[in-house]
Amino acid sequence: MPDDGAVVRALSEKIRDVPNFPKEGILFKDITTLLQDAGAFRQAVDMMAATYRGKAVELVVGVESRGFIFGGALAYLLNAGFVPVRKEGKLPGQKISEAYALEYGSAVLEIHKDAIKPGQSVVIIDDLLATGGTAKTTASLVQQLGGRVVGISFLIELKFLKGADTLSEYNVVSHLKF
Repeated sequence: MPDDGAVVRALSEKIRDVPNFPKEGILFKDITTLLQDAGAFRQAVDMMAATYRGKAVELVVGVESRGFIFGGALAYLLNAGFVPVRKEGKLPGQKISEAYALEYGSAVLEIHKDAIKPGQSVVIIDDLLATGGTAKTTASLVQQLGGRVVGISFLIELKFLKGADTLSEYNVVSHLKF
């Protein structure tokens, strides 16, 4: 089995750079090239799950939409439930919501009111850490419902955007750093 450094390098090479997407001046990190490779996808999920194996994780909260890809797989491997956090207007039941700032506007995230019971241990999963606003808002929603955030995990971190600083009160793990 390759060492962790070799796995990180191999997985990093599977990420495609797309210049000027979704707008001019942005270098988009496209994970679809990693996802379509069965071995790479398995290694990425296993690497993310390893952080929480043997720990009491009751729920995995996945952030729309790519957080669903990793969150569902991690929930399965950790024998935990899965809770989606969605963009405004996508959940059918009673929900709570919170707005947050984006670099070019604002957005609203929502979670079902009955998704988390007070005291449940929760891991938040998303594909990419940029500025940290989405993850911080998700953590706030989890905490409003009484959940205990035991970790926030990302496949990729864009270090130059300093999103980890925004999340300094949480146990944050990023596996591929650019």
